[in-house]
Amino acid sequence: QVQLVESGGGLVQPGGSLRLSCAASLGDFSISSMGWYRQAPGKPRELVAVIESSINIRYADSVKGRFTISRDNAESTVYLQMNSLKPEDTAVYYCNANVYRRLQGPNKQYQYWGQGTQVTVSS
Repeated sequence: QVQLVESGGGLVQPGGSLRLSCAASLGDFSISSMGWYRQAPGKPRELVAVIESSINIRYADSVKGRFTISRDNAESTVYLQMNSLKPEDTAVYYCNANVYRRLQGPNKQYQYWGQGTQVTVSS
């Protein structure tokens, strides 16, 4: 089993910054990609950012230029640096990992989610 533990959420004023972390306990799995999604009240869960490698990164248009995703492979941890936060960034942020069993190879992927961390942007 893969476990994802998130941290770093909280309350911040508009224009402020927060850094989210997600540490993965992988066991006999390896990571294909890790990312962040968010869900605001009454809205569907949406992609924020995903990283497969240092050169394969995607962002939602709404966060481009403000958020930065990075990954520490040695520690199986993904970070989301959020700057210039806006009230519309308020949501529960979920860590996501697509993984595969090392012995099986990457053709069969498994998806795991963290428990979510609340980010509230308000004055």
